[in-house]
Amino acid sequence: MTRNFHPGLYSYGFYCRLYSHFILSKYYFSLLRYTEMNYFQIAEKVAREAGKILLDNLGKVKKIEYKAKKNLITEVDIESENHIIDIIKSTCPQHSILAEESGRYATSSDHLWIIDPLDGTTNYAHSYPFFAVSIALEIQGKIKLGIVYDPVKDELFSAEDNEGAFMNGGGIGVSDTKFVEESLVCTGFIHEREWMIDENLRHFENFIRKSRAVRRDGSAALDLCYVACGRCDGFWELGLNPWDTAAGYLIMKEAGGKVTNFSGSLYSIYEKEILASNGSIHEEMIEILASGRAEYGKNYNKSNLRGT
Repeated sequence: MTRNFHPGLYSYGFYCRLYSHFILSKYYFSLLRYTEMNYFQIAEKVAREAGKILLDNLGKVKKIEYKAKKNLITEVDIESENHIIDIIKSTCPQHSILAEESGRYATSSDHLWIIDPLDGTTNYAHSYPFFAVSIALEIQGKIKLGIVYDPVKDELFSAEDNEGAFMNGGGIGVSDTKFVEESLVCTGFIHEREWMIDENLRHFENFIRKSRAVRRDGSAALDLCYVACGRCDGFWELGLNPWDTAAGYLIMKEAGGKVTNFSGSLYSIYEKEILASNGSIHEEMIEILASGRAEYGKNYNKSNLRGT
């Protein structure tokens, strides 16, 4: 019997096409895993997958660039963000997206995903193990779900509006510490504007003198979650962006905490100052911040809070 032979059957081009089909089918079946999920399940799963990207590349950063003075970005930020956005666009194609590295992808939808693919990039670039993935969903201007995932400790903080706050599925709540002098508080420093550094140094000194201790670990998303679960009692910071605080803000609220601006007014993720606490020490923290701002004095201008 004569066997038909096709010279191109096992050619280099054939294998390239076969490999391409394999990759596409693998991506397709990966997306199928999301089709039966609700928004919360999508956010949780993609946060864990992005966290794995961060862990797999920890200590292997090859390229560091600067978005602004001391504001780093690595290739891992981009890889993590691209993965999250690809999944969200595939599963929720009508939704808008606001992400730290790529900016806003706008649609006509009132659903907005707010993404920080790597909160704590400077820590990450130095292999300092305090960083997280942060994902929130805003619907009609209100944060409805928030996920903050710490892949180093495998701790996933989560909340849905009016459903409580959780860490790895177990309920969490703020501390019952009554006074700042008994409190562990935390903060962060933004380097993009000198006035923010100068003012926050004043606040930092005041809280060092008045609290039990102050921590500055470099991830606002995790700082908020640490207050939410009672590890810290209060947090303040200047100069943050929506992706830094959106998820942590909801987790804080659902954990029974209080979140305002420095003067105690209603907080918005789109403004540049945040004060979060267990509630019991909130007024005392406002007083300390007011004192620091008064000491900072003539250099302070409210227009700074609008980012000018």
